[in-house]
Amino acid sequence: MKKVLMTLAMAFGLVAGAQANTGGIAWDKAPVKTNDMVSLQNGAKLFVNYCLNCHSAAFMRFNRLKDIGLTDQQIKDNLLFTTEKVGETMKAAIDPRQAKEWFGANPPDLTVIARSRAGSNGSGADYLYTYLRTYYPDDTKATGWNNMAFPSVAMPHALWELQGKREPQYETVEQHGHEVHVFTGWKQITPGTMTSVQYDQAVGDLVNYLQWMGEPAQNTRVRVGVWVLLFLAVLTLFAWRLNAAFWKDVK
Repeated sequence: MKKVLMTLAMAFGLVAGAQANTGGIAWDKAPVKTNDMVSLQNGAKLFVNYCLNCHSAAFMRFNRLKDIGLTDQQIKDNLLFTTEKVGETMKAAIDPRQAKEWFGANPPDLTVIARSRAGSNGSGADYLYTYLRTYYPDDTKATGWNNMAFPSVAMPHALWELQGKREPQYETVEQHGHEVHVFTGWKQITPGTMTSVQYDQAVGDLVNYLQWMGEPAQNTRVRVGVWVLLFLAVLTLFAWRLNAAFWKDVK
């Protein structure tokens, strides 16, 4: 049980104080569509099942999931594992004192993780999408795993049963008189419960949800913004015509 909790707590490479290494590969573009209700609902399910055991989302309430098309009853039946009330915040199942004892620090809150991980390579969603898809076995590491987006990461691959085990493939080429290893793709070692396409879609849904969770009002803000711009355009037209009518008799 302790081993399972440790794996979940260290998922995403997000222990307190951890920072993404500046090395690693270029980040892939995350398929973020925060108006896709089906994707957000699946992402919420993955978040609750794979993240909320140890990571909290203290600034998000379960009943806010009604904004992505879920009813109170659906939330109660499928997503309430850490509380009994849909009005409660998303608290981690693990006891904070045990987490500190086992891991040395409490696993960080994930409410705004997608917004906080942006960098020169792209958005925070791009980082998370790439990170969760570039784990590979590495016997030289204590956890048995490494990551191409975060080289020498100290965190194991919590979703490995879904993805299976893969090895990165390299080709040696000469550049400027030096031999370098160029990444060419992946070789599947053992299959997971999902195909490669299914896993990428699942990670995309999870990242989509994390992006939405960082600002649940963003879709409303966009809709309101469109109507405000239309109103201002009409108002400008009326103001222009009124101005012309007011000054037409002035010599």
